[in-house]
Amino acid sequence: MALRMWASSTANALKLSSSVSKSHLSPPFSISRCFSSVLEGLKYANSHEWVKHEGSVATIGISDHAQGHLGEVVFVELPEANSSVSKEKSFGAVESVKATSEIISPISGEVIEVNTKLTDSPGLINSSPYEDGWMIKVKPSSPAELESLMDPKAYTKFCEEEDAAH
Repeated sequence: MALRMWASSTANALKLSSSVSKSHLSPPFSISRCFSSVLEGLKYANSHEWVKHEGSVATIGISDHAQGHLGEVVFVELPEANSSVSKEKSFGAVESVKATSEIISPISGEVIEVNTKLTDSPGLINSSPYEDGWMIKVKPSSPAELESLMDPKAYTKFCEEEDAAH
């Protein structure tokens, strides 16, 4: 995390672009691509949440890309178990040293488990966004909603385009 923040601040201070011309590297080099990981077997929303669907349970968290942009996470607000979440609606918030951001549910369903470790250790979102930093487990009410989410390749392209626009 410290390395990522240092690299980003150094690149900004030196006014380095996040891409290098094709004459130097092919394909184009992306700083965010070097530091963010996108895992196979997950689906991704354009609001940067991920979903791992196994049987009748979907685990939801925020992507490595998202936590990298947030910076150090200091507080997480999550729903209670047995509550419901709706696709494209907020179900909680992540507060970092930079800002507070809503967490948008990529699918609808009943919350069957909440990662209570995040209450005392919100930094797990930074250090382990796909493993220890998961947020909620949901029993999907409409599994077909998963089909509208991006696969890892599409999400990587989406992040690269989003970063290039900023």
